[in-house]
Amino acid sequence: TIEQTKTSKSYAGNWICGAFGLFCAGYPPDIILQPELAPGKCWAFPGSQGQVVIRLPARILPRALTMQHSSKMLSAGDDISTSPKDISISGLDDEGQEIQLGSFLFDPKKEQKQFFVLKNELHKAFQYIKVNILSNWGSKEYTCLYHLKFHGKKSTG
Repeated sequence: TIEQTKTSKSYAGNWICGAFGLFCAGYPPDIILQPELAPGKCWAFPGSQGQVVIRLPARILPRALTMQHSSKMLSAGDDISTSPKDISISGLDDEGQEIQLGSFLFDPKKEQKQFFVLKNELHKAFQYIKVNILSNWGSKEYTCLYHLKFHGKKSTG
């Protein structure tokens, strides 16, 4: 689930489907936990920087992140400007302190689904993961996040 109070606000003026001549209601951040990749069916937040905190169903030793974006062939006009670019991942410990797990460049011109190995050097288990989007590919108006999936081993302790 998404921790709403620790997550960026959703983009209000949502014309994501404007290329199709439709007004789309904004989707909540929870949509990033679903494997939905239809163009425009994403969580949009204002500007090029934002964050989302995800509460996992159990504490895990995080190992990797899969990030997906709408297929560039399906996207209207192949506009990648709203795609996330620079991403930072942290685990949140029981005191809410951030433990850096990795920084990545997501390139929507490459594969639709991209896999990033996390660096959990302390071998700590986390139930909360923070995803910081540090930049996008050029849009000043909003950034669109489609799907995130964390991989890891369930903690036994």
